[in-house]
Amino acid sequence: MEEVCLNSEPVFDEGDDYEVEGDCSAMGCDDETGENCSKKERPEPTVGLEFDSFDEAYDFYNVYAKEQGFGIRVSNSWFRSKRKERYRAKLSCSSAGFKKKSEANNPRPETRTGCPAMVVIRLVDSKRWRIVDVELEHNHQVNPQIKRFYKSHKRMILAAKKAQPPPEPVTEVHTIRLHRRALMNTGCNVYLNVDERGHVDHVDHFKHLELKEGDALAVYNYFCRMKLTNPNFFYLMDLDDEGRLRNVFWADARSRVAYGFFCDTVTIDTTCLANRYEIPLISFVGVNHHGQSVLLGCGFLGHESMEYFVWIFRAWIKCMQGHLPQVIISDQNKPLQSAVSEVFPNARHCYNVCCITQRVPERLGGLQGYEAIKRQLNKAVYNSLKIAEFETSWADMIKCHGLGDNKWLQTLYEERQAWVPVYLKDIFFVGMIPIQEDESLNAFFDGYVHKHTSFKEFVDKYDLALHRKHMKEAMADLESTNSSYELKTRCNFEVQLSKVYTKEIFRKFQSEVEGMYSCFNTKQLRVNGQIATYIVKERVEVAGSEKEVRHFEVLYDTSQADIRCICSLFNYKGYLCRHALNVLNYNGVEEVPSRYILPRWGKDYKRRGLLDHNSGDVDVDNRIYWHNLLYRYAIPVVEVGAQSSDHYKIALQELEELLNKFNIAEDNLV
Repeated sequence: MEEVCLNSEPVFDEGDDYEVEGDCSAMGCDDETGENCSKKERPEPTVGLEFDSFDEAYDFYNVYAKEQGFGIRVSNSWFRSKRKERYRAKLSCSSAGFKKKSEANNPRPETRTGCPAMVVIRLVDSKRWRIVDVELEHNHQVNPQIKRFYKSHKRMILAAKKAQPPPEPVTEVHTIRLHRRALMNTGCNVYLNVDERGHVDHVDHFKHLELKEGDALAVYNYFCRMKLTNPNFFYLMDLDDEGRLRNVFWADARSRVAYGFFCDTVTIDTTCLANRYEIPLISFVGVNHHGQSVLLGCGFLGHESMEYFVWIFRAWIKCMQGHLPQVIISDQNKPLQSAVSEVFPNARHCYNVCCITQRVPERLGGLQGYEAIKRQLNKAVYNSLKIAEFETSWADMIKCHGLGDNKWLQTLYEERQAWVPVYLKDIFFVGMIPIQEDESLNAFFDGYVHKHTSFKEFVDKYDLALHRKHMKEAMADLESTNSSYELKTRCNFEVQLSKVYTKEIFRKFQSEVEGMYSCFNTKQLRVNGQIATYIVKERVEVAGSEKEVRHFEVLYDTSQADIRCICSLFNYKGYLCRHALNVLNYNGVEEVPSRYILPRWGKDYKRRGLLDHNSGDVDVDNRIYWHNLLYRYAIPVVEVGAQSSDHYKIALQELEELLNKFNIAEDNLV
C-alpha cells in the first residue's frame, strides 16, 4: 500500500513585504544565481530525460522555472509504505491548485490560479529518476523580466551561498524594506506607489481595468471556482510590471468545443466599449447549426488601443489552439482594425452594418429632411443588387440633400467596401449580417448587461446567460431530432431538405421554397458554352403593401451543377434562394445539388464531428486537444442516450464500464 503526500509549499506573494539584507550582489549573478552566470542552452523538460537523483531532477526543473519566470513546488509524492522510499513525484508550478479555505479573520488573498504546468518524475531501476509526464503551458503570465521572489528560487540562492567561500567581514549592514500598498478609491482601483517618507507617485489608471470594491475578488473567485469544476476552463490575465490588471480573457469548455464546429465566421462584439458601459466587455460570437448565437470566448479590455486588442486576440487564439476564423465581423474601430490585420492577416474583415445603421439617428437625426435621407440611405444599402446601383443611389442622396460636407457620410463612403452588402457578395456570413432593412441582430448578452452593470454583477449573470443559451440549443436539438416538419408545398426541394436541416434552418429555407411562387417568367437570356444566364422576375414589397417587379440574374453551369444568383443569398445565409431554385426547377433538376447543402446546418452536424483533426497545425499530444475531441464525441452519446429510457440505460451502463476500465488502467500504472 502506498502513501501519497500532498505538499503545500506557498510562494512569497506579490503583496507581501520582504527584506533583503546586505549586498545583493553577494548572492551571485542577478539572472542566473547558482549557475555561475552561465547562459548555456538548457533543454526544456521532456518525457524521457533522466537524472541521477531526485534533487538533481528538482534542481533541473527549478532552474528552468527561474529562467521562464515562475516558481515550483513538490505538489505530490508517492512513497512505498514499508521503507518510506519516494518513488514518484509531481513538481508543479507554484500557482498550481488552490489554497485551503482559511478560518482566520483576515486570511491572505488567494495567489494561485490552478495552473496546469508540471513535470512528473519516477524512480526507474532503483537509482535513476526519469521524467514521465510534462505540461509546459501556464494559465497565467510568466516573464523572467518581471522580478518576483519565489521560495523555490530562494533554495537555489542558499545553495549557492553555501558553495561560495566565506565572505569578507562586513562592517555595515543595510536593511531595505520594500512596501507595496493598494489604496482603494470608491470609483476604481488606482494603485499608488508609497515610499518610506509617505510620498505618493500617482499612476495613470485609464489604461487599466477600473474595478470597484469587490469586483476583482468576484472575478478571480469565479475563475478559481470554474477551474476546479471545469478542467478545460481557460483564462489569462494581463498584468503590468506593477501588478495592475490590464486585460482579462476567458472561455469555458463549451465555448472551446463550439469553436471547433463554428469558427468559420465570428463576430467580435464591442457594444459595451462603443457605448461606454461600466464593464469593457468584448465577446467572440459565432452561429451554431440552428442559426443561434454561440459564445466563443469573452474578455475585459483595459484600453481601446491596438496593443490591448492584439493581446486579447492572441489570448483567444492560444485558447483555441491556433485555429483561425475565416471571416471576422466587427464595429468600426481603428485600433481593432489594426489589431485584426496583425493577428488575422488572412481573414476577411468586415464591419457590422447593424452597428452603422443604428448610429444614423444620432448622426443625421438633426438634419432637415431626416426621414427622406434615412429612406434613401436604407434603399442604397439594402436594395442595391449591383455596385453601380449603390453608387448611383448614394450619389443621388448626397446631391438631393446637400450632404457633401458631412464627415460621417464621407467616412462611410470611403469604407463602403467593408460594410455595404453589395460589395461583400463573395464572403460567407452564415446569416451574421442583415441584408434587409427590417432584420436585426441582438448582442449575445443583450438583456443581461446594461450601462451600469458592474464586474461583480456580470460574473453573477454570466452563468445564467450561458445556461439559458445552452438550454435553448438543447431544446432545438431535441426538436430537430425527434420532430417531423410540416411541409407546405409539394416541391421536391422541400421534402429533400426536411430530412437534413435543423428545424430553424429548414423553416428559413422553406420560406424560400414558398417564395418560388412569387417568382414568374423565368427566361433564358443567353448561353456561353456550358453557362446559361437566366432572368427571374419577382414581385417584392417596397413600402407597406406596395409591390414592384424586380429582375434577378441567375447563372447556371449545367456541367458542374453550379448556380449563382445576383442576390447572393447563399453566401449571406448559407442556403439557396428562390430565384436559384426556380432556375433548377426550370431545368428539370429535382434535388438541390450537394454542394449547396452545408453540413453546418445539418441535424447531425455535431454528431459527425466535422472539424479537421488532421490539420498539420494541431498538436495531437496536447491535453486540451484530447479534451476537446473526447467532448465532441461524447455529445452524440448524451443526445441519443436522452431520447428514450432504453437508450438512457444502455448509455449509462457503457459509461460506467468505461470508467471502471480507466480505474483499472490507473491502478496498473502505480
